[in-house]
Amino acid sequence: MDLCGVLRNKLWDVLHGIHTSANDIDVIYFQENDVTIETEKRFEAQLHRLLPDLPWSVKNQARMHLKNHLQPFSSSFDGISHFPETATAIGARLINNHIEIIAPYGLTDLFELKIEPTPKYLKTEKLHPIYQQRVATKKWKTIWTNLILNN
Repeated sequence: MDLCGVLRNKLWDVLHGIHTSANDIDVIYFQENDVTIETEKRFEAQLHRLLPDLPWSVKNQARMHLKNHLQPFSSSFDGISHFPETATAIGARLINNHIEIIAPYGLTDLFELKIEPTPKYLKTEKLHPIYQQRVATKKWKTIWTNLILNN
């Protein structure tokens, strides 16, 4: 399982010298043979039992391609590469007691406080408006004022 948006937010907090509460902790995984929402909800319930005060959100990347009518993803890495923003397209997972960072587009935009569309959301007429709507809805710049937005 990988953690996503919470990493971005916490880094932006550090770079801005502020502390924000986690609005959600995205946990993703990839399991082709079980793409039911019920399984995701079961995992969320388990996490809530372990750490009840945290806002867990679990998503199987084997079904998330349906959200934006894309081709099926082949892995968690592929799912992350289809996230709308480069600074959001990051994850971390624990492998043999070591943290592995997954960042298909690197970490530069994240550390430089840049909000850029990933290549898939920049180049396609269908996906670019989704990126623009997300940036407008999230209102990140009202929280982290030094962000640089690219629409």
